[in-house]
Amino acid sequence: MSEGGPVGIVLVSHSAQVAAAVAELAKGLAGGAAEVPVAPAGGTEGGGIGTSAELISAAAASVDRGAGVAVLTDLGSAVLTVKALLAEGDELPEGTRLVDAPFVEGAVAAVVTAAAGADLDAVEAAAAEAYSYRKV
Repeated sequence: MSEGGPVGIVLVSHSAQVAAAVAELAKGLAGGAAEVPVAPAGGTEGGGIGTSAELISAAAASVDRGAGVAVLTDLGSAVLTVKALLAEGDELPEGTRLVDAPFVEGAVAAVVTAAAGADLDAVEAAAAEAYSYRKV
C-alpha cells in the first residue's frame, strides 16, 4: 500500500448522476475496491448541471488518506475549476493531482490500480494509459 493508505480518487462531472454512476462502475469493476476511497463531485450545490469548487474540495478532503488524491474530470469547465483550486494552493489536500485521462476508462484504471496498493504516480499513469485502449 502506498504511504498513508490508498490513493484517493475524485470524479468530477458536470452531472451529479454521471459522477456517482462512474464511481459505482469503477468500484464495481475493481471488485468493489472497498479500501479505495472514491468520491463523486458532480453538478452544482443546487443539483444543477455544472461544476462546484466547494463540492470538489469537499470530495478531495473526504478521500485523502495521505497517499495523494487523483482527480479525473469530464469536460472543460471541470478541468478549469480543478486547475483553479490547485493554483490557490490551500483548497485541496497536499498531493492532489489533476489526471489527464478519459473519464470512464481512466476512472476504472485508477481505482483498480489504487486497489492494488500503487502510489499516486502509478495511479496517474494507469488512468492516462486508458487513452490508448482501442475498441476496434
